[in-house]
Amino acid sequence: MTSLSIAAGQSPVAVTPRELGESGRRLWESVVEHYDLDVHEELLLLQACRSADLLDRLARRADGAELTVVNAKGEQVTAPWITEHRQQSLVLARLLASMRMPSGEEDGRPQRRGASRGSYGVRRTA
Repeated sequence: MTSLSIAAGQSPVAVTPRELGESGRRLWESVVEHYDLDVHEELLLLQACRSADLLDRLARRADGAELTVVNAKGEQVTAPWITEHRQQSLVLARLLASMRMPSGEEDGRPQRRGASRGSYGVRRTA
């Protein structure tokens, strides 16, 4: 993994990070082509792209492999790459949802994701 650090001022907005694989690069380019991102959104996008690439590697690892393995106790359990794939799928979905990008549907309804309490404001002190 390279040492790209958006938070340290190495903003990759104009250039796709070299560390990304095919899926990560496609995701990055599809987002930055249409949206101007703040630093925190760039960080989320970079992590989403890394997650997409990891999902590809895990899928290749699982391709043709057994879905279960025998653990140290001799029990048949789900293969670790299958479990990690499921976890990374959840991570990717949450990262993308947290970016609150439009879903592509043109029904005129704004996205309503986030806390049920609404947005947070400045707390007043007495």
